[in-house]
Amino acid sequence: METIRKYRGAYIIAAVFGILVALPFCTSALADTAPKLHVVQVKGSGTDLLNSAVVHSKKTTPTGETQRSTEIVELRGDLNGKILYHVTTVIDTKKGTLVNTGDQVFSGTIAGSEPVMLHDSKFRFEVNFASGAETGSVYLFDHIAGPRVRCELKVSGTGKNAAGNPTFAYTGTCKFGSGK
Repeated sequence: METIRKYRGAYIIAAVFGILVALPFCTSALADTAPKLHVVQVKGSGTDLLNSAVVHSKKTTPTGETQRSTEIVELRGDLNGKILYHVTTVIDTKKGTLVNTGDQVFSGTIAGSEPVMLHDSKFRFEVNFASGAETGSVYLFDHIAGPRVRCELKVSGTGKNAAGNPTFAYTGTCKFGSGK
């Protein structure tokens, strides 16, 4: 027991030295296993293939109409692919507005990534018939396949193409490596 007391200070110094020597290796190993977050600013354009929409139901309401349909949206730019868009459209003729909500799944690439599939149940697009303004928000947060990524986009209508399909521009942020 006296031997331990006699050399206790030396044991403590050796233990502290051992920890200090090993610490850089431990933190480096832990840093390598932690997911790395990579943020990318994205922009591009798209077309809602409205003329090929499948209308599932249409109901007249006291203020206008509600329609449920399935559409395909083509994206170009940093997001390159297609969206399958299950949409509920509410037209309010008294307010002069159209609002789209529902579910959508994006399948494609983001800024040259491997293919991904992402789901969004929070998107909202609004059209003001009086001003012609078309705006929206997209939240591609639910990972289905491919690299882990979450994208939040702002959308602005840019008119219609020769076939009469709505066109738009988008900008936003995609975060690679993000979990939930």
